[in-house]
Amino acid sequence: MPTFVRTDKCDGCKGQDKTACMYICPHDLMKLDMDGSETGHAMKAFNQEPEQCWECYSCIKICPQQAIECRAYADIVPLGGSVQPLRGTDSIMWTIKFRNGNMKRFKFPIRTTPEGSADPTAGFSDPDKSRLDDGGHYFNEDVHSTDMSQFVSS
Repeated sequence: MPTFVRTDKCDGCKGQDKTACMYICPHDLMKLDMDGSETGHAMKAFNQEPEQCWECYSCIKICPQQAIECRAYADIVPLGGSVQPLRGTDSIMWTIKFRNGNMKRFKFPIRTTPEGSADPTAGFSDPDKSRLDDGGHYFNEDVHSTDMSQFVSS
């Protein structure tokens, strides 16, 4: 089920040009209605193509006002229930509300390294740029290849 913005909670990230949900959406679906001409709600974010939503929960997790929700599928959250994450600097608190009113909370760490410290090329040597034209040199050639014979049946 696609995400939707609760206009009573959304503050448009306090009038910035780009909201947090616009910044994080991997499919570029979130949009800020600056003057209210598209939704009737000025300075509120909205999902401009709900049927294209990947349901990745990125916008839900990043929203500082907890204004974005996703109606989960009935096999995960039965009708009347809800799932709402609250993102902190080092963890996410998931609040699960069941349709009978019971609530459960789960807290999970979100990082094991300081933000911005991940080095995607750590452990790899710099590529030999002189070999770019030989047709077969790839950045990951230094990694040992896997013997695929164990996965192929005869």
